[in-house]
Amino acid sequence: MAYIDYYKILGLDKGASQDDVKKAYKKLARKYHPDLNPNDADAHRKFQEINEANEVLSDPEKRKKYDQYGENWKHADEFEAQQRQYRQYQGGQGNGGTYWSSSGDGSEFSDFFEQMFGGMGGGRSSRSSRGDYAFRGQDYTTELQVSLMDASKTHKQIITVNGKNLRITIPAGIADGQTIKLKGQGGPGVNGGPSGDLYITFSIPEDSRFKRVGDDLYITAPLNLYTAILGGEQIVETMDGKVKLNIKPGTQNNTKVRLKGKGFPVYKEEGKSGDLIVTYSIDIPTNLTDKQKELFREIQNLN
Repeated sequence: MAYIDYYKILGLDKGASQDDVKKAYKKLARKYHPDLNPNDADAHRKFQEINEANEVLSDPEKRKKYDQYGENWKHADEFEAQQRQYRQYQGGQGNGGTYWSSSGDGSEFSDFFEQMFGGMGGGRSSRSSRGDYAFRGQDYTTELQVSLMDASKTHKQIITVNGKNLRITIPAGIADGQTIKLKGQGGPGVNGGPSGDLYITFSIPEDSRFKRVGDDLYITAPLNLYTAILGGEQIVETMDGKVKLNIKPGTQNNTKVRLKGKGFPVYKEEGKSGDLIVTYSIDIPTNLTDKQKELFREIQNLN
């Protein structure tokens, strides 16, 4: 596999902060998302590269390995483990210790590098064709768009990753930009190694009715002038149906009312939700009749 420069893919340099990585990823992911480029193979390929770059650079531990080992970062743990064993082997040669199962000339260690890094170990490759080493499969990343309403309830959905259909459960309360891991749903392992994992990043577009801030929801409710002045009742929409609110006489424009527990479900905390904050927007009547205008003038004179 050709070397891919993850920093270049996201348009960043190696000194970029984690916040820079997040911003660059979100901007590019939206631009090249398959839903916006349904028949563009280059955009689909670019989208996969962006997700792969973000999966590595957004994780401090993976990013550290990538910075040190480049394209071979996924095998960093095996590399370092073999390195430690080889040092033990080298130390054991002078005192008769047994630290490494080898023919005695270090060829096993060299072969490991030959197979893993294409000759970086500088040794022979007599074992490379035997495939004795087991490696973990590749991690997959994908982005899934769900509506605010769908994100408010636990539900199942079928997604396709690398040609494979997966039925997943999306927990209520998922947030825009949040990533969840499905263990073992990535690429298959090599030589009996474990499968990689699947990382799903959620994209939740803005809703036309509700604005979400954390677990709270905000909505603007129109209120006619007469109800605002005299009081009465107002029907307000929530995520789980409509509710009737009592309006106090003399309610002012932009008055806010907090409805406890009527907001967005809290992620993985069953039965717990944020609040719904309702802002009243008073509608000023237009196209008044002459009689109505006369009545308003009388009220004005009384004041």
